[in-house]
Amino acid sequence: MASEEMITISKTEYQELITFKSEVEWLKHQLAQLQRMMFGAKSERFIAPDPLQGSLFDFPALQAPEKTMEEITYTREKPEKGKKKHSYRAEIPSHFPRRTEIIEPENLPEGAKKIGTITTEILEYKPASIFVQQIVRPKYVVETNDEAPRIITAELPSLPVPKGNASASMLAHILVSKFVDHLPYYRQSQIFKRQKLHIPDSTIGGWANRSLEDWLVLPWEALKKEVRSSDYLKADETPIPVLSEDKPGATHRGFFWVYHDPIKRMVVFDYRQTRGQDGPKSFLKDFKGYLQTDGYSVYDNLAPPEKIKLLTCFVHSRRKFDQAKANDPKRAGEALAMIQDLYEIEGKVREQELSFDQIKELRKNEAVPILDKLENWLIDQSIKVLPKSAIGIAVNYTKNLWPRLRRYVDDGRFQIDNNLIEDCIRPVALGRKNNMFAGSHQGARNAAVIYSLLATCKLRGVEPFEWLTNTLTVIPDYPAIQVHKLLPGE
Repeated sequence: MASEEMITISKTEYQELITFKSEVEWLKHQLAQLQRMMFGAKSERFIAPDPLQGSLFDFPALQAPEKTMEEITYTREKPEKGKKKHSYRAEIPSHFPRRTEIIEPENLPEGAKKIGTITTEILEYKPASIFVQQIVRPKYVVETNDEAPRIITAELPSLPVPKGNASASMLAHILVSKFVDHLPYYRQSQIFKRQKLHIPDSTIGGWANRSLEDWLVLPWEALKKEVRSSDYLKADETPIPVLSEDKPGATHRGFFWVYHDPIKRMVVFDYRQTRGQDGPKSFLKDFKGYLQTDGYSVYDNLAPPEKIKLLTCFVHSRRKFDQAKANDPKRAGEALAMIQDLYEIEGKVREQELSFDQIKELRKNEAVPILDKLENWLIDQSIKVLPKSAIGIAVNYTKNLWPRLRRYVDDGRFQIDNNLIEDCIRPVALGRKNNMFAGSHQGARNAAVIYSLLATCKLRGVEPFEWLTNTLTVIPDYPAIQVHKLLPGE
């Protein structure tokens, strides 16, 4: 029997070996991420394993016991041949107007007595009607002996597009169609064409930009002031391709910086040409309070810690561990199970509709012990995992942001993650697929204005078309000092 040979390596060689192993883990993690993006499921749902149920591979192969067969019989109602169940009927709300059609039987015998009716309701649809509003202003001449004749006529009401022929309702329809229903201007032009109305998409875009730059930027500025007056905000950013003279033949990568007030239910989009710190630093220069973000380092030094205190999103941490399941399923599963317990507590918060004080108390009693356990686990695992492995990245990401992650238990107003602001950003992602890019930096700024107002409409349960129509009708004559009263839901 040959003796085993002991191999001795130097400290430098050992360090090189650890480095190579770490790089291999990092490359395997990158490959797994690419494969998941291309072929894998996007769901991050985690189902903790049942501790009472063993793994299929924990035991040696055993001979399966002989199966006994049992015959089971039951009876059921046989469906009629050729008849299938279909859910063809939808509930029709009572607020829709009813138009009644009465159908009498043919050849009704004389002397028949009416004993009741059978009412059937069906939904009808009539395409959007376009009509022309004519504003007729009679002209009068006034002649006097002392003065020359004067012509008198009524003043033309203020229009959202001076010297244009688009009403507030038409502009509202165009803006909602693009920024809520994601129909680019050229598609809207095609829809109008089917209705025998020929409006070039350039004209539609001109109307929209004029209404945004002249009028809707005013409530947007008021919205920014309201949001910045809060002491708890969420922040995130998302890219938008922009055509620019600086990059002919290509698009510039601009960014919407998004700020959400979950208490007042308001959101502001702020367009910036870069993803640098200048954008949030400028927007938040007068802000003082708590800011909840992801782990992006640009938020780290916006202001002194006593002015802006940072919270971080638990969803991003959970996502790191979800991505590490293939690398280290045991450790990833342990972390995901603890994070899942935290989210179950947040589920109780939503179900029971607790006050902010009650939320803080519930978290103190139930969430804090889990957070303490997770913190100790992170400290213990951080010295056992390779830093560049998927599990190492997840552990160190969460450990480095830990004070910000657990800060949400300090106040019942705070939330465990940034999911609400990501919901506000979702229309931008859909817009990128349909509109493809903004035509200019000014066009991107205009988009930030309307995205802000429409997202706030959604958060406050305000119907966007009705709000835009009313706002564009009254704002040309509205006192500038009272524009904040026009904000959705005010």
